[in-house]
Amino acid sequence: MQLLGVHHIAVIASDYEASKAFYTDVVGFTLEAEYFRAERDSWMGKLALNGTYILELFSFGGTPGPPARPSNPEALGLRHLAFAVTDVYAAHAELLAQGITVEELRIDPNTLKKMFFFRDPDDLPLEIYEA
Repeated sequence: MQLLGVHHIAVIASDYEASKAFYTDVVGFTLEAEYFRAERDSWMGKLALNGTYILELFSFGGTPGPPARPSNPEALGLRHLAFAVTDVYAAHAELLAQGITVEELRIDPNTLKKMFFFRDPDDLPLEIYEA
């Protein structure tokens, strides 16, 4: 098997519209396509970042809805999604200006790159990492 790259990342949101707005207006994805899947009472949005990476954003209707995924203490499984930027300071300031709670800037002890974490509307951890 020869992998060509990451095709997409899938996120299930408790509030599809709020998460769609967060990933487009705050993080900078563009909505490429959107589908309603009646058999699942579910929306699926395909969001692109610089035309390369696709984030698939899902909602699931019905009650009680999908269970919460524990983040703290860190749970087994996918830990976080990291985005590369050239200016970590500017990204930090931009998120703060939009009212997003962000962690303090820190240095990765292995690479000496600047980084910080913030959270999406469902408390999923996201990272900004110096390219």
